Amino acid sequence: MKKIGVVIILLGLGITIFTTISYFTSRKMIESEKVEITMNKPFHFTFSPISGIALMGIGGILFWQTYNPQ
Repeated sequence: MKKIGVVIILLGLGITIFTTISYFTSRKMIESEKVEITMNKPFHFTFSPISGIALMGIGGILFWQTYNPQ
């Protein structure tokens, strides 16, 4: 559970720092024998920083739940 907690904490930290993921798709608009025109269309996927903080909290709970100080 400790490893899962650490992974979730790091994922939450990444979401908190990088709140937007952008990616592009390409589509062929015109295709003939000699000419090919493609269009790149951007897409943006945004996260709220609050969701990253919540994920870090959940990961912290999972990490500290398995903590055994012996």
